[in-house]
Amino acid sequence: LKAFLCSSFPYSHVSAKETASAGLALADTYIDKQQHSKDSVFFRDGVRRIDFVLSYVDDKDCEKKQERRKVYEANLVKVGLELETEDKSESEDENTYFVKIHAPWEVLATYADVLKIKVPFKVNDIPENKEMPMNWLSTPFRLPEHIMKPEPDYFTAPFNKSKSDFFLINDKETFFPPSTRNRIVYYILSRCSYIKEECGDKDKKGIKRLLNNGTYTSAFPLHDCRYWTRSKDANCESERYNLYKHWARFLCFFKEQPLNLIRKYYGEKIGIYFAWLGFYTEMLLFAAIVGTICFIYGLLTYDDNEWSKEICNEQIGGKIVMCPLCDKKCGYWKLNSTCNSSWQSHLFDNVGTVFFAIFMGIWVTLFLEFWKRRQARLEYEWDLVDFEEEQQQLQLRPEYETKCTNRKMNRITQEMEPYLPITSKCARICLSGATVLFWISLIIACIIGVIAYRLAVYAAFASIMKDSLTNNLEVVGPYITPQLATSVTASCINFVIIMILNLMYERVAIWITDMEIPKTHLEYENKLTVKMFLFQFVNYYSSCFYVAFFKGKFVGYPGNYAYMFGKWSKLRNEECDPGGCLIELTTQLVIVMTGKQVWGNIQEALVPWLMNWWGSRRARSHPETLYSRWEQDHDLQSFGQLGLFYEYLEMVIQFGFITLFVASFPLAPLLALINNIIEVRVDAWKLTTQFRRAVAAKAHSIGAWEEILSGVAILSVVTNAFIVAFTSDMIPRLVYMYAYHPKGEMNMKGYIKDSLSLFNISEFQPANRPDDEENPSWFNSSIDTCSYRDYRYPPGHVKQYTHTMQFWHILAAKLAFIIIMEHVVFSVKFFVAWMIPDVPSDVKARIKRERYLVQEYLHNYEVEKLKIQLSQNGSDECTCTPAIYPSLTKHEVLSECL
Repeated sequence: LKAFLCSSFPYSHVSAKETASAGLALADTYIDKQQHSKDSVFFRDGVRRIDFVLSYVDDKDCEKKQERRKVYEANLVKVGLELETEDKSESEDENTYFVKIHAPWEVLATYADVLKIKVPFKVNDIPENKEMPMNWLSTPFRLPEHIMKPEPDYFTAPFNKSKSDFFLINDKETFFPPSTRNRIVYYILSRCSYIKEECGDKDKKGIKRLLNNGTYTSAFPLHDCRYWTRSKDANCESERYNLYKHWARFLCFFKEQPLNLIRKYYGEKIGIYFAWLGFYTEMLLFAAIVGTICFIYGLLTYDDNEWSKEICNEQIGGKIVMCPLCDKKCGYWKLNSTCNSSWQSHLFDNVGTVFFAIFMGIWVTLFLEFWKRRQARLEYEWDLVDFEEEQQQLQLRPEYETKCTNRKMNRITQEMEPYLPITSKCARICLSGATVLFWISLIIACIIGVIAYRLAVYAAFASIMKDSLTNNLEVVGPYITPQLATSVTASCINFVIIMILNLMYERVAIWITDMEIPKTHLEYENKLTVKMFLFQFVNYYSSCFYVAFFKGKFVGYPGNYAYMFGKWSKLRNEECDPGGCLIELTTQLVIVMTGKQVWGNIQEALVPWLMNWWGSRRARSHPETLYSRWEQDHDLQSFGQLGLFYEYLEMVIQFGFITLFVASFPLAPLLALINNIIEVRVDAWKLTTQFRRAVAAKAHSIGAWEEILSGVAILSVVTNAFIVAFTSDMIPRLVYMYAYHPKGEMNMKGYIKDSLSLFNISEFQPANRPDDEENPSWFNSSIDTCSYRDYRYPPGHVKQYTHTMQFWHILAAKLAFIIIMEHVVFSVKFFVAWMIPDVPSDVKARIKRERYLVQEYLHNYEVEKLKIQLSQNGSDECTCTPAIYPSLTKHEVLSECL
């Protein structure tokens, strides 16, 4: 009887209570629900598929919400959707109603026509050469055929409802996959009004507004089964189970991703993200191998480090007295106290690092160019060619349609459409730009605060750690220095500030983008992407830029030190160790990059799991048969419209770390590779197990992220050239070896003394002179000079304390190196980009072939259809082709297409 009622009233709400009123006892309803498979994704008749679910808690005190729901659901029925309501008495919390939505064939066909969804019309007749050399090598990394389920390759064309017999439709119920079905239903939901037509308020429409004002608590498509077991319903595909078993588990980390299955289940937008992430991870393997080789080279040449030997030598570094590194609280110190840091610096500051910086400039170009080819192939295989134009013209954001009351004629479609006046657009852009600048200034202010912290606490650390117990530790004692303590604590504070500010940026960026009222979803995401990346770029990279390009560069010299806010502030600019600032840049990079990745994985995996565990605690006490498919999904986390956005943002920030500052840390690509191997499976796991099924969406590319990656790639060449030239000691060493070695020999003996300048201690200003109790026990009045890191004439010279000619030679060599490195790398980059076409030749041929066949087949279809119509109207004697559709030769059709 219940099945009869469901099928007899397809456009009405059929709840348990209504069924009971038809003559069934409530107990029978529970029995029926227990017999009904908990994994079923169909209405109670077992025939109509559930394409979307709305849930709400009935607030009897709020009649306005009840009225909105009543009108909204009535309007959905008018559009042609079929609804079935589950009473709250049957939900596990006995408080939530579930409205199940089914889209019949007529609705799907109509909106597939509106959205120009491409469907197959002919089997692909182009032979594909699948034979690859050494193909057997990739066998261990492949998934079995029954999991990949390679479908026949079809030629496709935009669906046309009036020509439905033109397309290969075997079964109307399964012709549109579930991802396409829920995409169409969401399109309807986002544009359906929730007030009566006579009210005339066009702004009152869309499921998004109803979720925001609490009319509905959630809206989501259903997963097709539980992730850990197959569905008991034979009509359910159990694709979620296959994705979990062969994709989302970490033990599958070495296997290929089932991209076609991901695309079929989640849609093209999520599919192309995982395609990009997988490709990026594969390319990182080559960068990680070369970076590791460069690091090993640093280890193998450890004993050839002549300048570190001189620093550690008691007869050389042990007799060089260095000037204080801060005012008052820092005493004189001997150069050999930096022995360990100079050895550490050599691991990253060597000739191999220069080679690796050049290699990464070329690697990033290969990565972007090969990705364009991969993306072009996916565009064709997933029917996304020419998709962007359709999206711009046909899929306006509901918010744009409601907020833009002005109308104008579209020259392309010749239809009236909403538009935003130029004055309003300019005002909104100006306000948006001012807000972005304000928040970027706030970030920079926070970074300056961290720098001020470094300057303020360095003197305190130097005074405290002078007699610290850690100095007596044999293993770690020599490594714990005031410089290290300051650097580590400042990096940790900076990381905490980054995490706090991130929460604020997100809301600000979304608010600004909403205020600009973008026209399409693509435009909205691109605008939000640019703003969020600007915020994150300054947030994450500014501290690294400070250490790389500002620390130790503007310190002055003894007797004339430079101060951050002037001498009144007493915050003297930081100096680098004699080993250089490169090791500190490495420390900063490791802390921020590793901290972000670890925190990101914890946040992505642990937080949703804990929230789901807590949210479903009541359901765990119920029998499994009472916990329906929609209730299980309701207890999961919502993926959200911007869920994928944050995944891209995380990876692009990581991409910046491994490219912008890779000259300071060749192991960065290795860390990124390890993280990404985990990231692919963590993202897959949480998407499959912890989140509701995302609404399918189309995307033909990674969007604005591609332009951002290209910009970062270009900037990385400049930053690495400057790091090698100004942050490392590579250039001063080469200049000394080739031009200033006293005996003309090609070695580094004497380099340390040559790189230091002398200052007369008696000329120290009282504000700079260290307190007597801060000086070490070995310091006495017989020591009249101290050394500092610079190239200046000694005291007593005619040009005392001014730069020597060697300083200008080194500066010229640095600038020459930057120019040469940039020109070489950019030349190779542009040559490689020119050599590699963005679209593979076979894909171009297939696209042309498909366009040709679409025109030819449609032409023949129309001719045959018109012949049949004329013959049915009694014109059987006319067998010639009608003049309306003249017979075109294949050559003419092909020419028109090409």
